Amino acid sequence: MALRRREKRTERSKLDATPPWDTRRSHDTDPTTGPYDVQDAREDGLERLDLGALRIPVETGLEIRVEVDEQGAVAGVNLVNDSGQMQLGVFAAPRNEGIWDEVRAEIKESISSQGGTTSEQEGEFGIELGGVLPAPGGITPVRFIGVDGPRWFLRAMLAGGPAGEDDKAAVFLEAFRLLVVVRGTEPLPVREPVPLQLPAEAAEQIAAAAGQQDQQQDQQG
Repeated sequence: MALRRREKRTERSKLDATPPWDTRRSHDTDPTTGPYDVQDAREDGLERLDLGALRIPVETGLEIRVEVDEQGAVAGVNLVNDSGQMQLGVFAAPRNEGIWDEVRAEIKESISSQGGTTSEQEGEFGIELGGVLPAPGGITPVRFIGVDGPRWFLRAMLAGGPAGEDDKAAVFLEAFRLLVVVRGTEPLPVREPVPLQLPAEAAEQIAAAAGQQDQQQDQQG
């Protein structure tokens, strides 16, 4: 796992009103089949990096890069190989309805405003959004996948080769399918990122490194 330091969150008035003590799943929410809600996760024996709200399979052939802010909080997660990368995000969602249709429409508008193009297609996880973005010296292919779970929404953005070539996307899609989401019981505004956290050992390493850096700066000062 690689650690890196690094949008401004939009205020949403609509709240996920499920109280903290209510962990029951709504009767009209279908079981997840991959990526999994923690209540549906199978005992598959796979090792996963536990980031709190997201558990990521380790032995996929992809490097897991975790970006952290100056306070040591997780600010972003990417799975990477030589052909491209997949950015992951998990967000709070309403209890009984999905938000992927709405999010997808906003992504289309955003890409269009940047001079890019988009198209929808049916994929392994439902409707996907493919497109291209202007980039220095050419264009960058992108591909967005969204999955609505029980009180959560999981989004993946593939960039580079995996966004445009099925053979390069396969390893990323398999890793995506094996993700486990642990939404927790904390009420959050809809679309608010569900907080991720580093494993204790990694957090301690970052804290120790930050302490050494502060000490060096004090000595130099």
